[in-house]
Amino acid sequence: MGLKQRITGYTKKTMENRQTGAGAYFKGYNVETDTFEKAVAAGKLLGATQGGGSFSAKPTITPVEVDGVPSSAMGMEEVDGWEVDMTANILEVTADNIKYALGAANIANTTDGKYQKITGKNTLDPEDYLDNVTFLGTVSGFDEPIIIQIYNALAVDGLNINPQDKKSTILTTKFKAHSAVDNLDEAPFAIFVPIKQESESEA
Repeated sequence: MGLKQRITGYTKKTMENRQTGAGAYFKGYNVETDTFEKAVAAGKLLGATQGGGSFSAKPTITPVEVDGVPSSAMGMEEVDGWEVDMTANILEVTADNIKYALGAANIANTTDGKYQKITGKNTLDPEDYLDNVTFLGTVSGFDEPIIIQIYNALAVDGLNINPQDKKSTILTTKFKAHSAVDNLDEAPFAIFVPIKQESESEA
């Protein structure tokens, strides 16, 4: 009998293409001009996280029913839209992060200058939507990070604070992406995967 061949998806590229670590979350990140360091220096970082976060992009697909044709036949479905969200488990309890978690809220300084007062409101204004919320993560074999952006982001689950002894309070903030009014046909997210450069592949 011959030797059994090991069947696996593992190749020499496998260890280069792994996304590792919890990464970091930003607001208003510009893929064309920002780097991790520049965005941190510019105050775009939402803050440290505990437990990382998540990203979900799911198309809403509706089957078209035609007599005599199975509902699962190719070409018999239509994409009606996308459900896109990103969650960050933010460790830093700042006034801005509380406002983002609430979604519809205002911030004002108290008259004595000791506090920033955050209050909920009953209307949503265009400025309540963040241009983007962006995840930067490490890919093991690349210098550049993987970047995931959601656009016109608004927190939708509100704020739930649960202080406990020997545990840090976490602001679990779920941002929902929204299509732009002037571009309703474009899904409100993008994923940027780094490309292996010539100098890297030849090293």
